[in-house]
Amino acid sequence: MTHTQQPLWILAAMMMLMVALSSCIEDGFTTSSSDVLAFNKDTVAFDTVITLQGTATKQMVVYNRSKKQINISSIKVAGLASKGHFHLNVDGVRGDEFQNVEIRGNDSIYIFIEAKLDEMEQNEPTLLEDRLEFVTNGVTQSVLLSAWGQDVVRVNGDTISTNTRFTATKPYLIYDTMFVAPGATLTIDPGATLLFHDKAAIRCKGRMLANGTVQEPITLRGDRLDRVVGETSFDVMSGQWGGVIFSPSYKVTNVLKHVIMRGSSIGMHCLPDYVDTLNCSLKLVNCVLTNSASTCLATAACYVQLIGTEVSDAAEEVAYFAGGKVMATQCTFANYYLFKVPSFPVVNVYDVEFDNGTTGKIRAYFDNCIIHALTKDTKAINEGNLGEFDVYLRYCLLHSSGNDDGHFINCVWNADPKFLTVRDDHYFDYRLGNESDAIGKGNPSLCTDEARYDRYGNDRLERGAIDLGAYVWIPITDEE
Repeated sequence: MTHTQQPLWILAAMMMLMVALSSCIEDGFTTSSSDVLAFNKDTVAFDTVITLQGTATKQMVVYNRSKKQINISSIKVAGLASKGHFHLNVDGVRGDEFQNVEIRGNDSIYIFIEAKLDEMEQNEPTLLEDRLEFVTNGVTQSVLLSAWGQDVVRVNGDTISTNTRFTATKPYLIYDTMFVAPGATLTIDPGATLLFHDKAAIRCKGRMLANGTVQEPITLRGDRLDRVVGETSFDVMSGQWGGVIFSPSYKVTNVLKHVIMRGSSIGMHCLPDYVDTLNCSLKLVNCVLTNSASTCLATAACYVQLIGTEVSDAAEEVAYFAGGKVMATQCTFANYYLFKVPSFPVVNVYDVEFDNGTTGKIRAYFDNCIIHALTKDTKAINEGNLGEFDVYLRYCLLHSSGNDDGHFINCVWNADPKFLTVRDDHYFDYRLGNESDAIGKGNPSLCTDEARYDRYGNDRLERGAIDLGAYVWIPITDEE
């Protein structure tokens, strides 16, 4: 070996040293004003935020596209929103302002953001905006922060002992259980919204009159107004709050019109302390009871009327009627529950046994209704033989196979209503598609005056043929 030649191990060592030196140089900090940050979004937007109440956490990613390390001199909220407070968590550390945050070359950090807003002193939602500012190498960059703040009327487990009116001025946020005492009437105005915190409920031993309209329905729902993930709202989540339990006094009728109730744990119950099939205890007109973690509607030993009402999506049956009298006209009972395929029938009707050994017989009529489930394995109505009960389905659409008899009269069997629902997309809409088997199959003589218009204001008699279920079929164009 000549003196100009080097052993291979020396050459390898020299190459490794050069790589190491190069890495050290690249790991140095860039101070160039052209080396700034990149963000995965230019706006962090919160959905409607209830004032004085914390929000879900939003996140964003901050990138260093440079090969060298970068030092962020400052990260802070500018403080432009006088009524809003946005709090940060930068790469696992909580705080409101951060200095000298380092990001290695071609790396990134996460920033988590929460909002808590002061009262807006406004009835309508109010937009608040601020900026999340970053100072890097003398350059200031910002990401917009925005939230809609909504003031509410807080109800903390109150007892309503005198006649009370809930208006549509502001939403009502209900904590714990609100009790309507015997002799008191709770009147709910058109357009009112009742938001329920976790496990909150209404127990009504008095009377409830909920007077929604086509243009201004009444809403009962959980207080999570944000999104579960991505564009999926909390509307798809059941079990967010308790429910509504009616225990009316004798000859007291609770009337709900154009009420949309969603996302509860137990749904709506009507459980009087007596047996009365002459006087109506609960009347639902053009309502929607949907997405319950158990049953959407359960009644026992009372007279209940359902007119143009949708009862949909529950972990068990969507409706359970034990004894008493049921009159359901132009209703849709459908179960496409998102979180499992229910094993219960869509509707259950039974006699009820009382503690004293007596039996409360069921007497029920389902007229011009739809009873439908996601799969053929789910029964439409009851597990046993309907012949032993005083129950009649007249001009109803059923997904089950079967034949007419003394209890099923002019029914449409093994049929598909072609709902607009797309379960996989979390889209639940029980209006009828163009090829629905429910179109024009109803009996006009069974459509009462109160049932003539659906909850969208569409006239069932306009075409001369009555569609089955809660909704009038409106033709859908290819563009729609």
